Amino acid sequence: MEKKTLDVQGMSCGHCKAAVEGALKELDGVSGAEVDLKAGKVDVTFDEAKVNVAAMKEAIEEQGYDVNA
Repeated sequence: MEKKTLDVQGMSCGHCKAAVEGALKELDGVSGAEVDLKAGKVDVTFDEAKVNVAAMKEAIEEQGYDVNA
């Protein structure tokens, strides 16, 4: 398992946290996602054989947030 921290702009509330974590956890290969609203970061645990950072970035951007990976 790989761990990566993504910088995500625009998250400010519990709904934002749930939307981003939910979108990431739906991806095949993502085993964990933890949003830190204050820091604007998301820690993702994933299987790099099944999912890549580009797919995670796209899933977050589809929720309406900007990602600086």
